Amino acid sequence: MDGLVLYIANKNYSSWSFRPWIALKAAGVAFEEVLIPFDDHGGNPEFRKFSPTGKVPVLKHGDLHVWESLAIIEYVAELYPDAGLWPQDSADRAVARSISMEMLSGFRALRGACPMNIRRQKRAIALPEGVADDVARITEIWKTLRARSGGPFLFGAFCAADAMFAPVINRLDVYDIAVDADTEAYMAAMKAHPAWIEWQQAALAETWIVPADEA
Repeated sequence: MDGLVLYIANKNYSSWSFRPWIALKAAGVAFEEVLIPFDDHGGNPEFRKFSPTGKVPVLKHGDLHVWESLAIIEYVAELYPDAGLWPQDSADRAVARSISMEMLSGFRALRGACPMNIRRQKRAIALPEGVADDVARITEIWKTLRARSGGPFLFGAFCAADAMFAPVINRLDVYDIAVDADTEAYMAAMKAHPAWIEWQQAALAETWIVPADEA
């Protein structure tokens, strides 16, 4: 098979692209990046050339196409079992997958009200009902796991679970959502990771503006 090719969208806005990108980058897995920006409708006709859903991210490996962020991470974890994409301990892996699925399917109030926006100037907005509950649950997960592992990340070392929550770090930060000191420490560790910094620098250099994501 050929090497891995990861199709993504705007680094400033595309939270689902960010998740597998930072997971693979942090794990040291080599891949080619292909960025195709989306517009105000959240898509691009070019996506249909490689994506069965018309959405990104998509991982291409030879003739195989894998879509959806968590499926991409799982596939690469099987290809590179020593890369540390998931925790070594089986119980930790089960919990890591559980919270990753919770992120995948939940927290819709926060995700809807506060789109990921790397270059947004830090500023609070009026938050609709449900956001506070989402934030409380997310920070509970983070504090519980970091207390058990000793940090700095959820299971000690950076893993796929951290990658799945990476866009939330941006949301809590740029929308100036109040959090406790332990959550601030986790956010600082995430934002200091070399993979985060690389993504952020590229996002800040982008010139595309998507009004729908400028909450």
